[in-house]
Amino acid sequence: QVQLVESGGGLVQAGGSLRLSCAASGRTFSSYAMGWFRQAPGKEREFVAAINWSGGRTYYADSVKGRFTISRDNAKNTVYLQMSSLKPEDTAVYYCAANSKGGSYYRPVGYDYWGQGTQVTVSS
Repeated sequence: QVQLVESGGGLVQAGGSLRLSCAASGRTFSSYAMGWFRQAPGKEREFVAAINWSGGRTYYADSVKGRFTISRDNAKNTVYLQMSSLKPEDTAVYYCAANSKGGSYYRPVGYDYWGQGTQVTVSS
């Protein structure tokens, strides 16, 4: 069992930056791929970024490529999402998720464990 707790969300002006953190419990964190998803009101949950177990490979949605950076610290059981040049359309609840079974990195069904989410609001 893995428990995930996100933090770092908040209100920021367009063009600003935020760093989200996701702290994981359990001794097997370093063996899991991790992902970030987001969900805006009335919309489906969408893929934002993912990182493999070692941190050597990262994957991004086209909408955030070049603006967001995913990273992880396996010694701290934590995955991060550094968000820069934020836009109002980035406003959503952001969720981190753990992929323990090798499922798709890009789809929510590929992930086994989810955090409770953290709100990010970007004002124009």
